[in-house]
Amino acid sequence: MCYSAQVQADYKKYVTMFGAEMSIREFYDVFYRRGLDAKIKIPKAVEASFANPQTDDERAIKALIDEHNDKQAAKFEEELFKQRKRLADAERSLQSKPTKKAQEDQRIASDKIRQLMTRHADLKRTELLDRDSRIYPGSYVPVMIWEDGKRVVKPMRYGCRPAGKPAFYDVKYPGTYNARRDNLQGFWKGQFGHTHGLIVVNAFYENVNRHKAEGRDLAPGEEVENLVLEFKPRPTQDMLVACLWSKWTGPNEPDLLSFAAITDEPPAEVAAAGHDRCIVPIKPENVDAWLNPANTSADRLLAMLEDRERPYYEHRMAA
Repeated sequence: MCYSAQVQADYKKYVTMFGAEMSIREFYDVFYRRGLDAKIKIPKAVEASFANPQTDDERAIKALIDEHNDKQAAKFEEELFKQRKRLADAERSLQSKPTKKAQEDQRIASDKIRQLMTRHADLKRTELLDRDSRIYPGSYVPVMIWEDGKRVVKPMRYGCRPAGKPAFYDVKYPGTYNARRDNLQGFWKGQFGHTHGLIVVNAFYENVNRHKAEGRDLAPGEEVENLVLEFKPRPTQDMLVACLWSKWTGPNEPDLLSFAAITDEPPAEVAAAGHDRCIVPIKPENVDAWLNPANTSADRLLAMLEDRERPYYEHRMAA
């Protein structure tokens, strides 16, 4: 399962690379709804696309971003004040009469202060870091699709809620951020052959068991330990990752655009690192046929996924 990936988060790159159009209305809607729903997560690198707005629509989005960041900064500052007081109280208590509670308060408050200061600094930081374009289930990122005879870029949530499912579906079944290739004509039949998309990815991340990553069995009495590995293609390259998407509508709920990355059996180097799935990068010459599958047979679409780019994936412990 590709639970996290390093993506191309700037919609302008899709416009430049593919001649795609940007759907400004959907971008504005996501940023507006984030102000009403704290569950909506937008990577900093997506926000950075609007750092220097050139049109009234882009300026309106920039205003929403600035308003959100101002509210977040105030929230962090308020919590920092509380945690600093908690830390000071704990340290006074430890000087007079050390207790387990005071020690825990000191530890927890110190950790939270460091986290809050980092998050507060991130709001003001303008230089992008790799982690600013890393997505997780629930993140909203640019996805390229086919609409009205052209390539279009829209913001979609990573984690697909298929049309027709109940609103709670993706909460009850949180694994819908990946679409297994062997189930495209089963569970995903409503999207496969109908609504295809692409995201640009240059790294992906997987949870693996340490003993599997080390190519051995668990030792007697050893507990399973989780590692997060980063996989990067060599040579370094942007990969056009095949996705399925859906537009979900429901009563008393906002419309939802969401997507899943297609995964398949892993190449040998990913399997040897302890993981059993891998994303599917399609070839550039298949982009339009993949995005606009209406007149393409299922066999041909599956053949595109088989005739994929096959880079060698180096891995390392994720930072």
